[in-house]
Amino acid sequence: MDYRDAGVDIGAADAAKARIKRLARGTFTTAVLSDIGSFGGMFRPDFSRYREPVLVASTDGVGTKIQVAIAAGVHDTVGYDLVAHCVNDVLVQGAVPLFFLDYIALGTMDPERVEAIVAGFARACSEFGCPLIGGETAEMPGTYAAGDYDLAGFIVGVVEKARALTGSAVREGDLLIGLPSTGLHTNGYTLARKVLFDTLGHSVSTALPALGTTVGAALLAPHRSYLGALEPLLDRGKVRALSHITGGGFAGNIPRVLPAGLAARVRSGSWEVPPLFRLIQSGGGVSDAEMFRTFNMGVGMVVVVAPEDLHDVEHSLERRGETSFVMGSVVQGEGVIFE
Repeated sequence: MDYRDAGVDIGAADAAKARIKRLARGTFTTAVLSDIGSFGGMFRPDFSRYREPVLVASTDGVGTKIQVAIAAGVHDTVGYDLVAHCVNDVLVQGAVPLFFLDYIALGTMDPERVEAIVAGFARACSEFGCPLIGGETAEMPGTYAAGDYDLAGFIVGVVEKARALTGSAVREGDLLIGLPSTGLHTNGYTLARKVLFDTLGHSVSTALPALGTTVGAALLAPHRSYLGALEPLLDRGKVRALSHITGGGFAGNIPRVLPAGLAARVRSGSWEVPPLFRLIQSGGGVSDAEMFRTFNMGVGMVVVVAPEDLHDVEHSLERRGETSFVMGSVVQGEGVIFE
């Protein structure tokens, strides 16, 4: 017997790594000092613009959105989703990305599928200016079924210590500005798939007039990054806190950036909830509380600003082509209060 007889194809892995190397090199900047294939990625940051640079690191996955990608046979979007998600996670502390690493685990090594996944990584890394400097691709038969795979992303960013967003600057009376999502982003897919596929009997190819597209395309809409829209405001100190609305929805994320004794009062009618969320809610008989606890409901990022900075912030976002809406305020209390 050899390793291939046991279920691991080293030849296929080498072919996949050759494709990864080509894609990753396209994201490199002069700060990258090593090539893909080294034991560790080497990166020389330029901290000349910082007095006290602080590194901000995060790791995440895209959950069962991967099952939709597998069903649709579309694999070049979930990699993009993962990078965008990780960029947003360090952005909420005021950091801009420095570099990104990935982890891909598969039941069976498929070089073409791996290439499609990494193409999504590369597209996002190039767009957000965070080179893909390394990662791991693991074939794991027995742990994953033949057609299954999973992804994880690792990001490191940097922020000036004095400008790091910790939530301590938030005050009663501050305003909550919502930035729209492009769909579910990367959370709530287990419930969404249960309702749309199991309860309603749809497939990824079902075209629904209410969505204006197929169910699969709606579910695979890319996770947005808000880096381009928010970086100028962060540079000017116009943001008091940011909350990335991911797993846990509103109640699980907004309070994370509020000081003790303060709550978020959210006007739930201040924005139009996209049709996909309404379809899931009606199709599954899901309560309002559960929807707002599970999904972003059309709000991908919440920006906390001082009232006197509202017009300045709105103007800056508009110039960047970003839609925004005032969705509430900071009040005394605890958690999230809907009205």
